[in-house]
Amino acid sequence: MAARTISVFSTCPQSKHESPRDYLNRAAAVAQWSERFGCRGILVYTDNGLVDPWLVSQHILQSTSEICPLVAVQPVYMHPYTVAKMVASMAFLHGRRLYLNMLAGGFRNDLVALGDSTPHDDRYARLTEYTRIIRDLLSSERGVTFEGTYYQVHNLKMTPPLPADLFPGIMMSGSSPAGVQAAAATGAIAIRYPRRPEDEQKDRDTPQGPSGVRVGIIARETSEEAWQTAHERFPPDRKGQVMHRVAMNVSDSHWHRQLSEMARESAGKDDPYWLGPFENYRTFCPYLVGSYERVAQELRRYIDLGHDNFILDIPPSEEELLHIHIVFQEATDGSLTPAGSAGAL
Repeated sequence: MAARTISVFSTCPQSKHESPRDYLNRAAAVAQWSERFGCRGILVYTDNGLVDPWLVSQHILQSTSEICPLVAVQPVYMHPYTVAKMVASMAFLHGRRLYLNMLAGGFRNDLVALGDSTPHDDRYARLTEYTRIIRDLLSSERGVTFEGTYYQVHNLKMTPPLPADLFPGIMMSGSSPAGVQAAAATGAIAIRYPRRPEDEQKDRDTPQGPSGVRVGIIARETSEEAWQTAHERFPPDRKGQVMHRVAMNVSDSHWHRQLSEMARESAGKDDPYWLGPFENYRTFCPYLVGSYERVAQELRRYIDLGHDNFILDIPPSEEELLHIHIVFQEATDGSLTPAGSAGAL
């Protein structure tokens, strides 16, 4: 049986509450740390309140040598041709590969402001068409014709053409049945906000194709040290808790409701799976907290379930990525083969 490859992605800081110079320096630094500690890529967020992710990705490419920006792509923001053109243009200019994080939704107020009232499952149907056009444009030497419900193109061709070895990795939310179906239809890597491994194993909606999880990690030599760090970084925040409840009430996101329910069910349980940052509106993913050995054990369980891709939360420091690197080394030691120069752990 062939050895599996595990790919780890960090996340770029957001531009909110940063001066332009500080943000550029911070984004470059986090990308450089991530590359140094073996991450294959780095997620670059998008929403109405952030600077453009393509421009941030350009800055990352200019500041690093190997890491792949994972660019968040929202169909409401641009035509699929424009996405394909950006991928092909960056490949032409830098000789580098990108990943695309295909988004079906976003913050409700953002969508309302943009005049997008498309229902949840219909957004995934639209995203399926959108992603297929991008794939066809980047892989075909001929003109692309597509007649769908949401998009139509006629004999559309991509120039400059994209070298086959720089074809982008494509990711898509797989936390809802509609997301799982869309990922399967487009060949995308289905990314989910994971439940505990034992609950993941029972999940009928678990993707059958390539998949991964979005999870934060705080690990130290001892569990006590890890939890002390976790509570210092994410202390209880009354304002954040109120914002979380408001967001949950207006959101149609499957994963948001799912994680909120799990937070209530897990209150008081003593295990590495922690939803404290999510409940305080500090981040949107669960965390694994504990000793190197304990967190590595949990990661191995996710890997055994078929998840080969891990997207981390924003690293607060280079030292934190070192701790995470240690955990992945332990989780994959002796059973998994790391990727080569592209930098998978």
